[in-house]
Amino acid sequence: MIAPPEVPRLRMTDIRKRFGMVTALRGVSLEVGPGEVHALIGENGAGKSTMMKILSGALRPDEGSIQIDGQGYQPANPQEGRESGIAMVYQELTLAPDLTVSENIVLGSEPHRFGWIQSVQQKERAVHALTQLKHLNLPLDEKVRNLSVAQQQIVEIARALLSNPKVLVLDEPTSSLTRVDTEALFTVINRIKQTGVSIVYISHFLEECRQVASRFTVLRDGSSVGSGSFESTSQEQIIEMMVGRSIAQLYPRLAHELGEERLIVKNLKGISKPSDVNFSIRTGEIVGVAGLVGSGRTETLRVLFGLDKYQGGVVTYNGKNMIPLKPRRWLKQGVGMLSENRKEEGLLLNRSLTENLTLTKLGPLTKCGFISPAREQTRSRELLQKMNVKFSSSTQPVQDLSGGNQQKVAIGRLIHHEADLFLLDEPTRGIDVGSKSEIYLLIQELAAAGKSVLFISSYLPELLGVCDRIAVMNRGKLIALKPASEWTEHSIMTTAIGAESDSLS
Repeated sequence: MIAPPEVPRLRMTDIRKRFGMVTALRGVSLEVGPGEVHALIGENGAGKSTMMKILSGALRPDEGSIQIDGQGYQPANPQEGRESGIAMVYQELTLAPDLTVSENIVLGSEPHRFGWIQSVQQKERAVHALTQLKHLNLPLDEKVRNLSVAQQQIVEIARALLSNPKVLVLDEPTSSLTRVDTEALFTVINRIKQTGVSIVYISHFLEECRQVASRFTVLRDGSSVGSGSFESTSQEQIIEMMVGRSIAQLYPRLAHELGEERLIVKNLKGISKPSDVNFSIRTGEIVGVAGLVGSGRTETLRVLFGLDKYQGGVVTYNGKNMIPLKPRRWLKQGVGMLSENRKEEGLLLNRSLTENLTLTKLGPLTKCGFISPAREQTRSRELLQKMNVKFSSSTQPVQDLSGGNQQKVAIGRLIHHEADLFLLDEPTRGIDVGSKSEIYLLIQELAAAGKSVLFISSYLPELLGVCDRIAVMNRGKLIALKPASEWTEHSIMTTAIGAESDSLS
């Protein structure tokens, strides 16, 4: 006797949604089995967020149907969605910053008796959730605002697990986590799926998706354009589905000529990190910096640019001594820095695209000593077009854009500033493949124009694909620097953990 086919835990069929004249979803379908981790992949703006808001009950579809365990599902609001077994963990944290860890974990499902919250049971539930995540080290009575972003993300995930969901949606859950926290999360995901819980895993990191999920669905321009198993689908095929065109080379290369040394750094030291950094960058050169979390990559950039305290060393730029290191001096010399934390340090989220693009250099936009709105708008439109930013108006707040488009605006400001040296800290973190490829091309164009780029990244393939030379840091020291062609992912990691030592070149 043939066994009946397994009923999917979640089935979304021909989901359509419009917002005025804009079509967000054009007949999207998705099936996830019991105990399956299913990756939902697509560029920013592909429709993933709208689809998940419909699943959660935050939005109503215009057409289409949803079933959970074969039964019709039409939530009127997120509360009904949660009661039906849908748990959401959004990329943007939704915590109450002035409540404690335990209060946030049980928020909305507080144990109570006769109208009084039972604090002992509340902490017991919080401990149970954190035990699943192997994060019992989090202080239950600490206010969430005092935690790191990674710790806050753990609290968010713990709260979702507390409801014993049938379907758990994780939207870019590792965007703020360290490698150790990410591996711990993957262990938890594996444990959860063994209990029959279905997980929809949304991430820009395809390698991460392969590690944690068995199957995938790709969205593009509001449509589901492909699905299958990771085992039988290559990385190149998935990327082509995402961007809608053949990608012969994800990392475009443009010819660029290396010239004289532009920046020379000798024995750079900070308060704790870096402890000893030596390197140089020539005109037209792209130098990458690799290293494990805590190796001192970001600290090196911050000390060099004057954001963190300098303890010693010599820094020259175009033959000029730059000590003392101060951001204002660097900006005047045509050096721009992109922080890894674009939301808190890289952009003014509630200000317009135009302001974010032009703020650091208003001189060319003035007329008779006053800022000319016409010049400002003309310049911002030029930059937005050059950076291929998807936007509705140059006056809209930058926070309305997707992560990839926000990053393009942040880099566009450095271009407006007419920088000759670009200090880029994780410029492609948390953005989609298409936007990454555009940024890689932009970096190549900068080098071809004689600009210099210092490129910090945790993603080794992009360093190998984009850079002329790659430096590796370990415990605050830059311990190796040589041409990219002489590195492999394995040799970079071996050097990063201190297993071997290469001489500088």
